[in-house]
Amino acid sequence: MIRVETLHRHFGGFRAVDGASLEIATGSITGLVGPNGAGKTTLFNVIAGVLEPTSGKVFMDGEDITGMPPHALFHKGLLRTFQIAHEFSSMTCRENLMMVPGAQSGETLWNAWFGRGRIAQEEAGLLKKADEVLDFLTISHLKDEKAGNLSGGQKKLLELGRTMMVDAKIVFLDEVGAGVNRTLLNTIGDAILRLNQERGYTFCMIEHDMEFIGRLCDPVIVMAEGKVLAEGSIAQIKANDAVIEAYLGTGLKNKETVG
Repeated sequence: MIRVETLHRHFGGFRAVDGASLEIATGSITGLVGPNGAGKTTLFNVIAGVLEPTSGKVFMDGEDITGMPPHALFHKGLLRTFQIAHEFSSMTCRENLMMVPGAQSGETLWNAWFGRGRIAQEEAGLLKKADEVLDFLTISHLKDEKAGNLSGGQKKLLELGRTMMVDAKIVFLDEVGAGVNRTLLNTIGDAILRLNQERGYTFCMIEHDMEFIGRLCDPVIVMAEGKVLAEGSIAQIKANDAVIEAYLGTGLKNKETVG
């Protein structure tokens, strides 16, 4: 679904992404790991249109999407979440979800005056879908809770739910497990697997928890110093000397905190 060709993103003399090339297969859950400063989030930002590349190309389903803005990619079904959740804190969980779909009739002044019936019909449909999403994520009991009151893990679930309010094809998850307790992380993992298996979502996720990566992801891509260092199954990655060296600076193979 996604093909990245010799991608560069420089900040002055610093090469955050330095000639990275990779592919994300349709229907996969691909893990992206690497030491801090490896260029993972910068790569996500370039693919998702937040940053323009210095050079290189990004393709989605064979179409050149290099440099397209996030709103254009959103309408193509490419979405991303952030390490720090971006919720509307003063709105309820249900309202946060209902805000997501674009081109709603109530967004125009004309329809606000003369299309109230259509607006009411749309809102009823969005309300039903939002409740279905909250139920899917097992947080329906929080539907009327203000999003700013949620725990970190609940906010991550809500962000995942926002991707379900539109026809997402591929979702880029940036450290979905950061600051999340193990119980909620398992719930998030279950939701990702169900979205992949039951609804055909493709995922690419940055994550440092290798147990979580090992449960969900195949393949796993390793970045270091802005480049793709290795790709394979989690077992192959953990046994790769170049990967171990990039993380630890030693030849230790049994270190379980790689990631």
